[in-house]
Amino acid sequence: MNVRRSAAVLAAAAVIGAATPAAADPSPSPSQAFPSALYGDKDPKFDGVWRQSLALLAQDTVGVKPAAKSVQWLTRQQCADGSFASYRPDPTTACDAKTMLDTNATSAAVQALTALGGHDDVTRKAVGWLKSVQNEDGGWGYAPGGASDTNSTSIVTGALAAAGEKPDQVEKDGKSPHDALLKLALPCGGDGDGAFAFQPDKKGELAANADATAAGVLGALGKGMVVEPGKKSDAACEKATTPQQAAANGAGYLTAALAKDGNHLMSALAGAEPQPDFGNTADAVVALAAQGNTAQAEKSVRWLERNSASWAAQSGPAAYAQLIFAAHATGTNPRDFGGADLVKQLGATGPAPQTAGKTGTKASDEKEDSGSDFFGVWWYVGVCLVAGIGIGFLFTGRKKQQL
Repeated sequence: MNVRRSAAVLAAAAVIGAATPAAADPSPSPSQAFPSALYGDKDPKFDGVWRQSLALLAQDTVGVKPAAKSVQWLTRQQCADGSFASYRPDPTTACDAKTMLDTNATSAAVQALTALGGHDDVTRKAVGWLKSVQNEDGGWGYAPGGASDTNSTSIVTGALAAAGEKPDQVEKDGKSPHDALLKLALPCGGDGDGAFAFQPDKKGELAANADATAAGVLGALGKGMVVEPGKKSDAACEKATTPQQAAANGAGYLTAALAKDGNHLMSALAGAEPQPDFGNTADAVVALAAQGNTAQAEKSVRWLERNSASWAAQSGPAAYAQLIFAAHATGTNPRDFGGADLVKQLGATGPAPQTAGKTGTKASDEKEDSGSDFFGVWWYVGVCLVAGIGIGFLFTGRKKQQL
């Protein structure tokens, strides 16, 4: 799944039970059939809604009007209570107590469908559900009822803002998402130096996490995945008593981390050598641009232009979308990204769009072939498989494509 989702998925897996030690091959066998409206050719059982949402949002960002059936596929994934699961093999079957609901997928769908327009009923119900599962500390976990984490709280915050809500006024027991994020921000000085943690560890301690920090900066700013460059801030790391200061501190941490490793972030999976983390680097570019730290954002997006092609091709639609978001945030042409046309490459992973140029139009909720040739297994099986691999955002992710 997408970089942004990995840590949250692993946390959810820990709640569900012990992980399976080996991961299944994500490539489909000849007997498997996935929905014709879905972007990507990998098993969607635990990232279908996420990657579809990112693909549609990225297309809208560059003025492409997605295929109507792809938009309809996403809307039909919604449960009656407004929530989205990571993937529903058969949307004609009602969600029940066994359906593993997903705050991250729900939030990504809200951001995509709000941008596309014409889906107010869907997004209104989704926002209502998100509010109903807010934790007492003001945040959200990956699964409803799970302990709040920076990644999930931030993506929900982005969905609330996209839908016209004021995140600082969405409260549970007097606590807003910003209150939850401030509790997950590390103090200045030391190894953390203003970063965000994913969650407290078993001892209640916070550890700096670059993935969570990229998410936390956006959440503290009340921004979603698509951002415009913010006003540059030269503020030094100071005690974070406001979300704005927490965002500035987090951006400072990311700037130092990126510069340290040659303008990109590194990941270290259990049992593997450290390697460049393309997805988290793209997320960091978006976060820095939103905060106004455009100099480092531009250096890192240049690095992505030179180095991310193979990763994106292997990872699929969510990866192409992340790169498009990074390009958009820095004013880089996504149709000439290191010589590659990200828009064309993303489009090739799914149904042909209705329009392929900069039209400025929004997709409507047109009905078309639903692509009902569904395949899938229970979501938590996929979660446990990912947990067996180890932390890689998420989403991202949240089957993380970086793996």
